[in-house]
Amino acid sequence: MLLRILLVAFLFVAFVPSGHAQQGDHRGEVQLQPTFPVPPAPPLTPEQALKTFKLAPGFHIELVASEPLVEDPVMLAFDPEGRIWVVEMRGFMPNVDGQGEDQPVGRIVVLEDTDGDGKMDKSTVFADGLVLPRAIALVRGGALVGEPPKLWFMRDTDGDGKADEKIEVAKDYGSKLSPEHTANGLIWGLDNWLYSANYTFRFRSLEEDWKREATAFRGQWGISQDDYGRLFFNSNQDQLRCDLVPSTYLFRNPNFRDPAGINVQVIQDQSVWPIRVNPGVNRGYSKGQLRANGTLATFTAACGPVIYRGDNFPAEFRGNAFVCEPAGNLVKRDILTEKNAVITGRRAYPNSEFLASTDERFRPVNAYTAPDGSLYVLDMYRGVVQHRIYVTTYLRKQIESRSLEQPLHQGRIYRVVSDATPRGASPHLARASSAELVKYLSHPNGWWRDTAQRLLVERDDAVVVPALQAKAVSDTNYLGSIHALWTLEGMGALDKATVLESLKIPNPKVKVMAIRLAEPFLKSGDKAEFLPRLVALAGSDRDADVQLQLAFTLGQVVDPLAEQGMLTIAGNSSANLYVRDALVSGLVVRELEFLEQLLADSEWRSLKPGRDELVTSLARCVFAEHKPRRVEQLLALAAEQTPSTGWRRIALLEGIAGTAPAKARKRQQAIKPKVVRLPTEPAGFIALHKVVDPNVRILVEIINELITWPGQPGYKPEPPVIPLTAKQQALYDTGKILFETTCAQCHQPHGFGQEGLAPPLVDSEWVLGPDHRLVRIALHGAHGAINVKGRVYDMDMPAFNTAFTDEQLAAILTYVRRSWDHTAAPVAPETVKSVRAETANREEAWSESELLKVP
Repeated sequence: MLLRILLVAFLFVAFVPSGHAQQGDHRGEVQLQPTFPVPPAPPLTPEQALKTFKLAPGFHIELVASEPLVEDPVMLAFDPEGRIWVVEMRGFMPNVDGQGEDQPVGRIVVLEDTDGDGKMDKSTVFADGLVLPRAIALVRGGALVGEPPKLWFMRDTDGDGKADEKIEVAKDYGSKLSPEHTANGLIWGLDNWLYSANYTFRFRSLEEDWKREATAFRGQWGISQDDYGRLFFNSNQDQLRCDLVPSTYLFRNPNFRDPAGINVQVIQDQSVWPIRVNPGVNRGYSKGQLRANGTLATFTAACGPVIYRGDNFPAEFRGNAFVCEPAGNLVKRDILTEKNAVITGRRAYPNSEFLASTDERFRPVNAYTAPDGSLYVLDMYRGVVQHRIYVTTYLRKQIESRSLEQPLHQGRIYRVVSDATPRGASPHLARASSAELVKYLSHPNGWWRDTAQRLLVERDDAVVVPALQAKAVSDTNYLGSIHALWTLEGMGALDKATVLESLKIPNPKVKVMAIRLAEPFLKSGDKAEFLPRLVALAGSDRDADVQLQLAFTLGQVVDPLAEQGMLTIAGNSSANLYVRDALVSGLVVRELEFLEQLLADSEWRSLKPGRDELVTSLARCVFAEHKPRRVEQLLALAAEQTPSTGWRRIALLEGIAGTAPAKARKRQQAIKPKVVRLPTEPAGFIALHKVVDPNVRILVEIINELITWPGQPGYKPEPPVIPLTAKQQALYDTGKILFETTCAQCHQPHGFGQEGLAPPLVDSEWVLGPDHRLVRIALHGAHGAINVKGRVYDMDMPAFNTAFTDEQLAAILTYVRRSWDHTAAPVAPETVKSVRAETANREEAWSESELLKVP
């Protein structure tokens, strides 16, 4: 054994030349193999694997199922009877080259414990013949199953346990390009919508159909929710993010870019503390990836987060986050704290983890709160977890030298149980009466509450509506009240009396739900009864959650009284970033008028926390609309300010100047701002030139580049936009479809990108610059530090040279160059073909310095 350790520890040096073999390599890298001793990593039996775990004090781990009963598990769902439906991704990486991963060997299996001993002993194949399946949700007596690019609804109609009905729900549920970057997950949210990770649509179950609606992009692999329906997710190097607010509100105002409240980073500390060395990570040679002792230093494969909502662990664990790190063979626990509607987190244990293993093949990929209150952990149990698209030469040598490719088709499901509390009873909710399900809406375990709510919504049993109404307004368990309200909403049985009464409940979380659920009544004949009560709450209830939801809800209706309520909230809560952005999101094309009302209020003469930021955001939206007359009014409003209200002038001008592109770095192509063409010389702007404040002068100089008018020195009429030909328009239409099903997963349908994942495409110099550069990026990807609109992004964009034809790539690039008010020339398929031929031997992504050399 010592000889083997020494052999593995021998120093290998891999210099990556221009013609290397692995797509994950970056040109010019020196990939040093580890010098520290690496112990063997032989495949272990489940019984042997159990002995490799180190757990936090007060817990023990139990085996629930293992191969051959279950193989390659990546997702699971518990049905109302406690059976486990498992997604088996049996085709994933059969070898280091991924050869054969397109074979239809994936399955959905249903595991049962027939003798009640706590271990699964029966496995039934519900569906097979699937290619890399990766999502499941149990609905309508069947299952939604994600098999990109399809989302299927499957059901067993004859009682043999096997799916005999298969209905297509969506044909764009991700793509086949990379299992790491496509739709997965599926979770029935508190609001009765089904959400996914890595996908920009949500679904709602109707009686015989599915409603589909655009939503925000969320994370990479796995999705969870807390007791209030807030969604949590992550990406490989960023362990936990969440939507603090419902994302639908933040898309209301197209002039307001990057509003805060969704995709919020919960934890900044990304450190991990494995209990074995981790040489088999993809970029183990990179500085900082591994510690000197060979252990993984920070997250590199974060996935499968869960918010613990069970009743087996001690009370202080409820609401904690558990995050899987398969590359480090561990599961991390984070303690989450909420204050003023903001969630932050910290690691639970200094320099150690909740669960860790010395077995390199322990690969936790998802975690769940189980019906019995324990924490379930899915272990894909294999040597290779990095997909072929990103494998480096370094990792390939690790895999081959240590025989990590084999064996395949193993897998384990574990549960972590508190030493102090026995596991809860097995559920039998499918056989429960509707009246019994109503009672379960107050169960201490979130799985029971969620499942009872879903079953009640699907049954639509009108007999229990009175019981639900009573629970909503009188349950001493506020979580029961919340679920009762949303169950009524899902059944279409929510009545105004229940909502009005719920508005009186002191608990702010219940009140928030009632405010949100009042919105349909604001758009009906009941507005006169609801709106005054909500406006009154804006002044009487200063709770941050309540103020935030009121800011969203009052923005749903265009009414002077609603705006008065929003003005009150602005005065009360402008210090809260999320409240400020909630207000702005609901003021589409009314930002200028709201600004004028704010600044007419004598209370707004003095600067208080957040007021300048709110004024700046509103002014930015007015200017972003590019309406000449409104821009003139905005400039006049800035000019009207006096020295005693100088902060307001600065805030207004910063809003306008903030629309200008940031200065590019040296050698970066010039970024041309969008110019507003005014009909005449703007008197307000001319007056601003006379202000002696140096801060004003700087801002005026920036704004001078953003506006123009006839008679201004250097004025040029707006050049005409060359219309697309019929052939180019067809390319654009095709590109829109392809973009929404692939590129939008990271760059978002609106093109603004996503913090921590993808830079913006809107107004990007790389999108609007030379088409030969853009084609190169699309074909081979981009990596390293790249400046986009004056901000540096650490890029790791994959290559799409084998994924799309010349015409498809031309279509996508034409779409992004002519969308979002872009007027750049379309990209011809012939251009893609030419660049593809010119760069045929290239295998690595492009760096910024290389791209800037391309004319």
